[in-house]
Amino acid sequence: MASLKELKGRINSVKSTQKITKAKQMVAAAKLRKAQAAAEAARPYAARLAEVMASLAGKVSGDSAPKLLAGTGSDQRHLLVVVNTDKGLCGGLNSNIVKEAKAQARALIAAGKSVEFFLVGRKGRAPIRRDFADQIGGGFDTSTVRDPGFAEAEAIASELIAKFESGSFDVAHLIFAEFKSALAQDPLTQQLIPVPAPATASESGAVVEYEPGEEEILEELLPRYVKTQIFGALLEIAASEQGASMTAMDNATRNAGELIDKLTIQYNRSRQAAITTELVEIIAGAEAL
Repeated sequence: MASLKELKGRINSVKSTQKITKAKQMVAAAKLRKAQAAAEAARPYAARLAEVMASLAGKVSGDSAPKLLAGTGSDQRHLLVVVNTDKGLCGGLNSNIVKEAKAQARALIAAGKSVEFFLVGRKGRAPIRRDFADQIGGGFDTSTVRDPGFAEAEAIASELIAKFESGSFDVAHLIFAEFKSALAQDPLTQQLIPVPAPATASESGAVVEYEPGEEEILEELLPRYVKTQIFGALLEIAASEQGASMTAMDNATRNAGELIDKLTIQYNRSRQAAITTELVEIIAGAEAL
């Protein structure tokens, strides 16, 4: 049985941990509002850009279609762009993203495809490297930036487009966590390159003439679409990180409180037992006199 001094030390240690988790929870709650607003504000632009591309893609086909839209004509080599956080203490967020990435990789390998990983964020590197050490094809370090934004998304997109144009892969998939709420962040996989032609083109019946031609506009919009998707993934993962961190730290704070209560009861019982033992010894000694 632990001594009274040891129990007192454990109680003080858990109380110190509880203060840290409570502070972390409050910081995450404060940052979540801004991150959630940024993620939600980016969604309408991405949706509208997809609608414009749907209209343009329906007018371009065959050899006139840009390579980012038409693809290489093969789907043998796949690149999985996995977006994780740079910090921990956010529950199972990163492990869920890694689990989704591994599932996609194993499914593609089972179908006879070759797979490479492009890793964004520090927390997903080690678990993916354990199972797919030879398939890490590169990555982008966002740990040196406080809040990764469009500049980082543009750099990532430029590197991916350059790899695609050099023939490094045929299809790229973007894997990240979509922010739903502080309690739910769902792993999501979507095709990034070649840009999938949206099936929901506008059917208003209006005849739209583009100036310059559709091919020229697509040449400009397709890279922007890739950048927008990556930027949206960075915003979604930032909001997901704060939401998951707030929830995890709230659970840790409550668990610490429960542990403190249990240790306090144990401490009081041990203390009472020690007092009772001393009283018995005093009474026995007095009777002996």
